[in-house]
Amino acid sequence: MSKDQVNIKKNSGDVEPFSIKKLKESLTNCGVKNDEIDSIVQIIEPQVYDGISSEEIHEKVFPLLKKYDRIYASKYNLKRAIFDLGPTGYPFERLVGALLKEKGFETKVSVILNGECVTHEIDVLAEKDGNTYAIECKFHSEANAASNVKVPLYINSRFLDVQKQWNSDPQNKTHLKQGWLVTNTRFTSDAINYGKCIGLTLLGWDYPKNNGVKANIDAYGLYPITALTTLTKKEKERLIEKDIILVKELGIKSHYLNELNLTSGRIKKVISEIGQLCRTNL
Repeated sequence: MSKDQVNIKKNSGDVEPFSIKKLKESLTNCGVKNDEIDSIVQIIEPQVYDGISSEEIHEKVFPLLKKYDRIYASKYNLKRAIFDLGPTGYPFERLVGALLKEKGFETKVSVILNGECVTHEIDVLAEKDGNTYAIECKFHSEANAASNVKVPLYINSRFLDVQKQWNSDPQNKTHLKQGWLVTNTRFTSDAINYGKCIGLTLLGWDYPKNNGVKANIDAYGLYPITALTTLTKKEKERLIEKDIILVKELGIKSHYLNELNLTSGRIKKVISEIGQLCRTNL
């Protein structure tokens, strides 16, 4: 069977033909050099069989990237690194708040607001140019999870309740303009269509195209500490417990590495990886 007849099973459950072109594009997006991409493809292509999962392909590519450059591996593993921020959604809320701050918003995370009917906890409240935005973050811990139309329906009803109260309160100096829904996975087509219809901004892993969560993390260098390849899972969990969510934050507060009882050699490796990941942003 030729490779153009081989199908792969995606995390969503969908099946699609295996594409060398897509594999190369994903590696290019991680900064991998052309000759290195060719070498990786030569190793991976013979191992691809009909019905292989995208997860298994990832598991084959990831260690190869680590051998070339840990930064390639960190970027390639970004989606899984976001899942590793769980099990609660709070670290993801912090990440979303940081992304909006980079875009010029003033942000607050986990804010309690009165609605016309009941009170609501807003994951991220963002303000810019006299307008305020109420942002709900839907964190999923599994790659096959998707936000269906019920989620934006619920989010919009909460937003409308808060909006009525906010905009009628003379003490509020800004206009509560819009609700947002941000997720680390994807939206169903019905959810997207509903969001467009009611004016609810949706931000998913790769939605809108070239401006989703992944694209924004790459653009601003706001990688989660779970993307680091020089720390163990347990070490990352200890940092998250101390509210260190972003690689940038760990770069500024590197003294926390001393609390992990790392050797001086390992600390140097971690700091080196931090510097490379945030090279254009520190």
